[in-house]
Amino acid sequence: MTIILDPTAERSPSVKPAAARPSAVDGLTVGLLDISKPRGDLFMQRLGLALSAEGIQVKHYQKPTFTKPAPIALRQEIAEDCDLMVEGLAD
Repeated sequence: MTIILDPTAERSPSVKPAAARPSAVDGLTVGLLDISKPRGDLFMQRLGLALSAEGIQVKHYQKPTFTKPAPIALRQEIAEDCDLMVEGLAD
């Protein structure tokens, strides 16, 4: 038997439905969040260049550290400025 522990320590986890995906990204702003893992910035820069080459508006963001969630102010800024977001989660 495998036991999986939830690191968030929630007594009853909240269920949030996935956001609807747009049918196209034309005219939308895509935020790229580098979580500060090694070489994540290189990946996000290349992804940004590829998206920009397709005419997609891109904004880059970076967490102060990968060990903690993004600060609330950063999350609010991304939510206000971007329609979609890509987060780099591993090195």
